[in-house]
Amino acid sequence: MKANAGKALGVAAALTLALAACGDSVFGPEPKNVEFAASLGIELDAMNETASGLFIRDDVGGTGELAVLGDEVTVTYTGWLIDGEQFDSGQLVVTLGVTNLIAGFTEGVVGMQVGGTRTIVIPADLGYGSQEQGGIPGDAVLVFELMLTSLVAAPG
Repeated sequence: MKANAGKALGVAAALTLALAACGDSVFGPEPKNVEFAASLGIELDAMNETASGLFIRDDVGGTGELAVLGDEVTVTYTGWLIDGEQFDSGQLVVTLGVTNLIAGFTEGVVGMQVGGTRTIVIPADLGYGSQEQGGIPGDAVLVFELMLTSLVAAPG
């Protein structure tokens, strides 16, 4: 039984390495492997990449406390697909880490200050994964412009 488990782990590791060698995740293309519409102004080399694979560019600095998990924030946002098609815009009042948002959006707001604007590029595995969501196709890399308009710090 242990020999079969070892073989299964070996096959899984080989598959993982093979997928990594292709440059795409299980959830679709990585941001580094897609072409962004020129209108989006995305240059990944000029952005900071987090450990999770989110790309962040602070466009305008803000003032005050940094947003952290547990804070209630108001965020104005616009979202685009990589071809430049806008799929959504609006304003959200959310509690970071409590309100059900895609992981990349939450991670992208953490660390912002009120009045700041930030552009983020979200890989599919931090977005909607392989699931279609409204006008967003499965395995989509997403681009958001965020503006933090207010912050109420978490108690404590």
